[in-house]
Amino acid sequence: MLARAIAAEWLKLKRKWILALAVIGPLGVVLLQAVNYGLRYDYLMKQNADDPWGGLLQATTGLMLPALFIGLALVASLSAGVEHAAGGWKQLLALPLTRLQVFAAKTLLTLLLLLLSCTLLAVFTLAFGAVLGFSLQELPWPDLLRQSYAPYAAAMPFVALQIGLSLAIGNQAVPMTIGVLGMVVSLFGMLLPDWVPYNWPWLALKAETALRAAAAGLGGGLLLLAVGCMHFTRKDVS
Repeated sequence: MLARAIAAEWLKLKRKWILALAVIGPLGVVLLQAVNYGLRYDYLMKQNADDPWGGLLQATTGLMLPALFIGLALVASLSAGVEHAAGGWKQLLALPLTRLQVFAAKTLLTLLLLLLSCTLLAVFTLAFGAVLGFSLQELPWPDLLRQSYAPYAAAMPFVALQIGLSLAIGNQAVPMTIGVLGMVVSLFGMLLPDWVPYNWPWLALKAETALRAAAAGLGGGLLLLAVGCMHFTRKDVS
């Protein structure tokens, strides 16, 4: 039954071009790096002569994290906005689906789309490095995979928060505003103490703190998802 609920959600979201959004985010990050390298190729290659892949990954990081924060807000808002805009909550909940299944379907689809974006970021970064002539034998796979997936896990509390807000609030301008503010704060996350969640995606980029940050993010995300699920299952809808 849950699989059917996810399939139904996907059919509705296909009309919103949400898959294109999942592709455009990581592609935009890499294309901006292409512009960066196009304008400063000689300087960047000289600066990162000893570790060209490391230089590329580090440069991509500065754009990837803000894109992750705004992307998770957009995907969560689009998923919930379909029901809010059409006044379709009563019709949806009249189907032989429990509220838990509806919440789980929307949550899982959001998580899968964000996971797709993270995977595409790794693929596009790899392809761009190959275009630049970097040796694939020298590619630091652990660093590439950590940069692509660890911040996603560390940002899970914000994914859960945006899902909960988008489902609870009919006016999607409110959760989107919170998402934009989160993106702005994330730019300075590295300056915050380690216990502040906005710093966790940055800590997830470092080998020595990645596991701890990812674990904290997953734990916090599960807790917030549980709170959001309880609120959704008890909330009156219109």
